[in-house]
Amino acid sequence: MPQSEIATLGGGCFWCLEAVYEGMEGVSQIESGYMGGDIESPTYEQVSTGRTGHVEVVEVTFDPEVTSYREILDVFFAIHDPTTRDRQGNDVGSQYRSVIFYHDDRQRATAERTIRELTAEKVFPAPIVTLVEPAGVFYKAEAYHQEYFRNHPQQPYCAFVVAPKVKKFREKFAARLRRQA
Repeated sequence: MPQSEIATLGGGCFWCLEAVYEGMEGVSQIESGYMGGDIESPTYEQVSTGRTGHVEVVEVTFDPEVTSYREILDVFFAIHDPTTRDRQGNDVGSQYRSVIFYHDDRQRATAERTIRELTAEKVFPAPIVTLVEPAGVFYKAEAYHQEYFRNHPQQPYCAFVVAPKVKKFREKFAARLRRQA
């Protein structure tokens, strides 16, 4: 059985992140959900108010022998704007903040090093505001949020917001695309 690791990331709407990581080699599972808030078992409606403290996140299960945690983070920084606080495009609120929830000290160090390197290389025109926080309890989102883009590609948000991020991932990370069986 292959070894697996979990990355938990918040970078705007979880539909975008899920759709991108679904196509990445070495990723075996993606679940959309919530982390970082003040109440147990929050609903989408509660999180959407921005008052629970939760972030829309994805838990990405991957094989570190195939895809490294750093590669997971490189994709994360390429497909969302880590320079805007509590927003991604038209999605505004603390539930859309850019955050990396680390599961161990190695992940924390890798996340912090990645941010330092991207900052030093001036990859973004503004400072990176991505938070690096310890992972807490993950609450899986409602079933209709899972595989949302795959099940609703023509839905307007998917067509105009998610699809361009998937396209960008496929172009920029062509070598990291999941091989079709």
